[in-house]
Amino acid sequence: MTGSEDIQRELFTNISTRYEKHFGDKYSSLYRDLFINGPLLKGIDLAGKKVCDLMCGSGNLTGALLDRGAIVTGLDISKEQIDLFKDKWPMCEAICASIFDSGIEDASFNCVVIVGGLHHLQPRVSEAVGEICRILKPGGYFCFCEPHKDSIPDHFRRVWYSLDKLIGRNEAAIDLRALKKKFGGRFLFLRETYAGGIAFLLIFNSMVFRLPMQLKNIIAPPLMNTEKVLAKFATRGLSCITISQWRKI
Repeated sequence: MTGSEDIQRELFTNISTRYEKHFGDKYSSLYRDLFINGPLLKGIDLAGKKVCDLMCGSGNLTGALLDRGAIVTGLDISKEQIDLFKDKWPMCEAICASIFDSGIEDASFNCVVIVGGLHHLQPRVSEAVGEICRILKPGGYFCFCEPHKDSIPDHFRRVWYSLDKLIGRNEAAIDLRALKKKFGGRFLFLRETYAGGIAFLLIFNSMVFRLPMQLKNIIAPPLMNTEKVLAKFATRGLSCITISQWRKI
C-alpha cells in the first residue's frame, strides 16, 4: 500500500460517520441526481453490464447504477466504508482493496465509474487510470467526476486543502489536460462537462464547510435552484468539477 493510500485510509476511518451523514443525506443525493449522474452516465446503456463503482464509499452512486440495470461491484480501500456498502447494497459484490492491488482480472468490466476519488490518489493518478484501463473491456467506458486543476475555484481550493485537517495531505485537483495527453492512445474522449457552483460547495460539500445539517436543510432548496440557473453558464475556468466520459479503444 502506498503512503497516499495510508493517508486516505486513516482519514476515512476517522471521518466515516461524519462523511456518511453529510454526503449520504437527501440533499447531497439530490445534488448528484440533478447535476452529476446525468452527464456522468449520459447515453450509456448499462442494462446487464458489469460496472465497477470505484472508490465507492458507502455506495452513494450505486443506486443510480442499479436503477439503470447495471451489475455493480463496489471497491474501496476503507473497511468501514465497504461495511456500509455491504449493508446498503447486499445484492452487489464488494471488494475492500486498493485500486493498485485489486486482484481484478484484465478486461473485467464494461464500465468503471468514480466520483470524487481520483484526486485522493495524488501523486499516482496516472497509474490509477492505467489500472482502470486494464480492468476495462475494449470499448468499455470510464466515467468520472473530479475537481480539476487551474480553474479559479482551484486556486482557492489549494489554500483550503493546505489548511483543512479534513483534507488528506496528498489531495489535489487532477490535471485533466495532462491525463488526456498521456492516455490519448488508449481512450477516446467522448464528453466533458463542467459543473459545480454554490450548491456544490455548500450543499454537496457541507461537511468540508462544517455546515450544520439544520442550516443545510434550510438553504439547500434555494441554492439548488440558483445552481440550475448558473449551470447553463458553466465554463472550465469558473467551475469546481469536471464530469467526463472516456471510452477504451
